Amino acid sequence: MKRIFPTLFALILALSFFTGCGQTVQNNVNNNVNNVPDDEDKLSVVSTIFPGYDFTREIAGETVSLSMLLPPGSESHSFEPTPQDIIKIQNCDVFIYIGGESDAWVEGILDSIDTSGMTILSMMDLVDVVEEKIKEGMEDDEHGHDDEHDEEHETEQAEYDEHVWTSPINAIRITKAITDTLCALDGKNAGIYQANRAAYTDKLERLDASFREVVQSAGRDTLIFGDRFPFRYFVDEYGLDYFAAFPGCSTETEASAKTVAFLIDKVNAENIPVVFHIEFSNEKMADTICEGTGAKKLLLHSCHNVTKSNFENGASYLELMAQNLENLREALT
Repeated sequence: MKRIFPTLFALILALSFFTGCGQTVQNNVNNNVNNVPDDEDKLSVVSTIFPGYDFTREIAGETVSLSMLLPPGSESHSFEPTPQDIIKIQNCDVFIYIGGESDAWVEGILDSIDTSGMTILSMMDLVDVVEEKIKEGMEDDEHGHDDEHDEEHETEQAEYDEHVWTSPINAIRITKAITDTLCALDGKNAGIYQANRAAYTDKLERLDASFREVVQSAGRDTLIFGDRFPFRYFVDEYGLDYFAAFPGCSTETEASAKTVAFLIDKVNAENIPVVFHIEFSNEKMADTICEGTGAKKLLLHSCHNVTKSNFENGASYLELMAQNLENLREALT
């Protein structure tokens, strides 16, 4: 709906801040992400990542013009916006982002553009957030681990887990906020948004009930991740325990030998049948643990992003979480 052509200053600012040899390829992928034809009568909604995009798609369908900035198949922690991305943000009516360290670049952009006609939703502001936890077994070869060092390290590194949408209950809260925003800005279509939100909430509630049934009837309550762990909100919601190589937003890619040995021992000691990895992982650590234990390797998808193929085929949060449900069922047997 809003169409503000960027000023020369904004273009110069964008071009001076964000340049790089990979932009041409990234721009081409970004262009494919905007699936809805340009229509001046529609609200323009921009989400940085897949959950905000998919929640809005479920609520609004083709009633809004919807874009996702993070290219499908990309890692969000290394994402840098292009000048075209900045223009999309400046010209949108509703902007949805995480609100954590992985998209800290957002604040600089919002400070540099006129946001007076824009509604901004930070998903982390819509739920109760928790800090990432350094669990037993998350060792660092470069340092000792006396109590004083551990306390200092935890204080320095403490940050909030960003993956708030991994709990279906949080997804319900986020979709309510998106719906309320769309209704306030586009009253003539409020009935559509509210009806779609009611139907989607029913599906999320049934998903939540299915997870609770699996957990309550399970023979164990511990998950093993040979990977990062972006599921703090998920395990907290369902009362599960876990062990992993790194917390969810860690930039580490290689675990210490001590960490791998700890996870192998944990799997063997508790006869854990499944070792999880997350999407876009090289899976090497999970492979090593499985080779050392005979456990099965399975994916637990954080829904942070999807592959280009899955995106083009209409992959959804509900579909990804339904597969997580089946993999969780196997892991807890």
